[in-house]
Amino acid sequence: MSKAGAKFEEIHNRLMKDEEFKVEYEKLKPRYELIAQIIDARNELNITQEELASRVGTQKSNISRFESGSYNPSLDFITKVARSLGKEVHISLN
Repeated sequence: MSKAGAKFEEIHNRLMKDEEFKVEYEKLKPRYELIAQIIDARNELNITQEELASRVGTQKSNISRFESGSYNPSLDFITKVARSLGKEVHISLN
């Protein structure tokens, strides 16, 4: 039995051929890589968004909006989240 739909890689490769899409994707890539790292770290600790929010001293809705990409957090917020997960923030300019 096969699953309906297309694989992410196939769609991604097709979309990356569109230059306008590619430019926007590259612009947002660091944001979504950071979000993925935060979600992975939270899942590794097996804690909920609500628990993370409590550790950070914010509301669950802020964590949810951050993880969904609909919130543009400050560096201070990102640092608080990272520390609450036992992580550090390192920034590099290439």
